Amino acid sequence: YLNLTLSISLSDSLSLSLSLSLHLLVVRIDSLPRPSVSNTMADEAKQAEKTKPLIVIVYHSIWGHIRTLAEEIEKGVKEAGCDVAVYQVQETLPDEVIKKMYGKSQSEYADKHPILTRDKLADVLTNADGILFGTGTRFGMMSAQTKSLFDNTGGLWMKGALIGKPAGIFFSTGCQNGGQETTALTAVTQLTHHGMMFVPIGYGCADLKNNEEVHGGGPYGAGTIAGPNGERQPSDLEKRIAQYQGKYMGGVVTKLFKGSK
Repeated sequence: YLNLTLSISLSDSLSLSLSLSLHLLVVRIDSLPRPSVSNTMADEAKQAEKTKPLIVIVYHSIWGHIRTLAEEIEKGVKEAGCDVAVYQVQETLPDEVIKKMYGKSQSEYADKHPILTRDKLADVLTNADGILFGTGTRFGMMSAQTKSLFDNTGGLWMKGALIGKPAGIFFSTGCQNGGQETTALTAVTQLTHHGMMFVPIGYGCADLKNNEEVHGGGPYGAGTIAGPNGERQPSDLEKRIAQYQGKYMGGVVTKLFKGSK
């Protein structure tokens, strides 16, 4: 092919070079991954079977603060009339390390909140009509365990499987200025790359405007303050905000669910 190019006239060589470039361009475009927005026959069949939307809550909790918020959010989701499933983010630390940190083993709660292992991740997330992620804060960002869950969603990203799904965030910090908003804000980058729709709660819950007591949570989502040693548990006010987030998310997802029918 190269010898042929060298042996022909300048004008023909230019024409052949252009033809070759076009050929290579077609190959490159054809080799790119093609997004799939969950529109296969199997996915459509699953959606057709549903009579109401399913919201999945996925959380990581070592000391129980995020777990408590997850359970309150679950109440709100149910109040909104949605189905709900609660899962734990798979722990990356050994149990012996968790014990030395005075944490609680995931196995204690696995019957009620199954551990979302890598082999179940795709089915659970793609079947959800909305997802709420709960995480503790590590220096103003989500925990490494929660980040590991997102790192395992590369296959879903390649397929575009989570595009258009509503998602929310809830969180816990050790103190008031421990990074609640930055944890939520930096988590939005994960949602954005998946094409998910971030659903903040704004100030629709009156308790967020309460300045009479110390509390977590904000317009980004529900939150709690654990204290420097984890001794503080979510207050009644923080639980109400969590319930509000669940109910609000349920309302948003229900509108989208009905609109898709």
